[in-house]
Amino acid sequence: MKSSEIRQQFLDFFESKQHKIVPSAPIVNKDDPTLMFINAGMNQFKDYFLGNKTPDNPRISDTQKCLRVSGKQNDLEEVGIDSYHHTMFEMLGNWSFGDYFKKEAIAWAWELLIDVFKIDKANVYVTVFEGDKSDGLEADMEAVEFWKEWIEEDKILYFDRKDNFWEMGETGPCGPCTEIHVDIRSEAEKAKVPGKDLVNMDHPQVIEIWNLVFIEFNRKADGSLENLPKKNIDTGMGFERLCMVLQGKTSNYDTDVFIPFIKFLEKESGKKYTFDYAHTAKSDIAMRVVADHLRAVAFAITDGQLPSNNGAGYVIRRILRRAVRYYYSFLEVRNPLLHKMLPLLASEFELVFPELKNQLEMVTKVIHGEEQAFLNTLEKGINRFNAIDTSSGAISGKDAFELFDTFGFPIDLTRLMASENGVKVDDKGFDTALAEQQNRGRADAQKSVGDWTELTADPSVEFVGFDHLSVDDAAVVKYRTVKIKKKDQFQIVLNKTPFYAESGGQHGDTGLMFFGEEKVPVLDTQKENDL
Repeated sequence: MKSSEIRQQFLDFFESKQHKIVPSAPIVNKDDPTLMFINAGMNQFKDYFLGNKTPDNPRISDTQKCLRVSGKQNDLEEVGIDSYHHTMFEMLGNWSFGDYFKKEAIAWAWELLIDVFKIDKANVYVTVFEGDKSDGLEADMEAVEFWKEWIEEDKILYFDRKDNFWEMGETGPCGPCTEIHVDIRSEAEKAKVPGKDLVNMDHPQVIEIWNLVFIEFNRKADGSLENLPKKNIDTGMGFERLCMVLQGKTSNYDTDVFIPFIKFLEKESGKKYTFDYAHTAKSDIAMRVVADHLRAVAFAITDGQLPSNNGAGYVIRRILRRAVRYYYSFLEVRNPLLHKMLPLLASEFELVFPELKNQLEMVTKVIHGEEQAFLNTLEKGINRFNAIDTSSGAISGKDAFELFDTFGFPIDLTRLMASENGVKVDDKGFDTALAEQQNRGRADAQKSVGDWTELTADPSVEFVGFDHLSVDDAAVVKYRTVKIKKKDQFQIVLNKTPFYAESGGQHGDTGLMFFGEEKVPVLDTQKENDL
């Protein structure tokens, strides 16, 4: 089946079980201060679980856009390296708000996977919660008894809180869960090692595809658990992983969810994707990273989160710049690439997430601008990175901060590049340098500085102030916005200038610049806080 058919068959199945099919919530979470992005299908239903609101149907099903790149749920570092982690992914789910509970959830999951999707039950294993003394919880023997109606008891495996107690964050609705795992290894590999020995061992072909969560508690801020007013069901099945299993692949990236984008990247870069996960080429990893990150960035922008220098906007900028660095370094593409893939992405998701196609022009402009801005400084940043002394086996916090502050390298990008070169990053030193800058900013009337916009490939600057007090033919090399006391100012670099910059105890020069008929004052940075 095509991925679109798999998705629709899931929704049709639960519609036949009297579930209301609802649209995905926006991937950007604007209404819940405990979460920056939607990281699970149940997020939009939090108030239903807590009893604060009542749904018009106690049974709901959907496919939800999710993003896991920050906080407790963070898969960013694994993306592109393995065959099944993603930043943005779809979560197929079905929910019961005080209606059915464990018995029906388990029975319907088995019916869909085995009877409808025809997965060989010999390859299926399930896990249950073994209990946790610190929370005063016993093993979930109720789930065990229901599973024994469908699967052999030796395929029911017990795991601790880390694997089988699900929580959306530090606080909120939570509960024990039962996971369904599928072994898609070859028969020869199965004969060597039983699948049950590889469950939850991060084996790329013995994977969890569905998690059935029994939401019956609320985790309070003090860490304690309280019973919810009603018992609820929250299930989440990774759409990309399900497609891998049903399409007979050994990687999510080999399914028709991602192959159209990998083919596009092959054509643009002139490099061949090898499908070899045992000895992966850097170009293969780059194609997977770009194909994955495109989705995260595009849908986040579509849902209202523009890239920026702080908060959720900075997370999106980090992902975008990570993708740019991969295609620049390993696909050897030197011009903006992500925005070219947007029409294909919009077309692929037109029937399930039509909002991207409806905002395609805006999203394209934003992503193209972000790509171009980072590409303007990326090569210089890479050259600076390569010039750093790493004889100690580490990149100093000062150097890491320079890459961040001057060249726009997010710290996780510096860590990634350092790892590729077998060195570490002094994270503590970076945090200290960042904190010092932030303290300076707070002391400086909450000054906020934007990224440089470069207008020329030639960054050379000539100072003529020792001989001249004015210049008639200067041009702007680059500029950035500086917000001081909620007022916008601009820092401008000219290719030729008579202005002496603050140095050696001498204040910077002041004066005027003329852009046509417009007169712009040049300020002494020592006095800008008095403006």
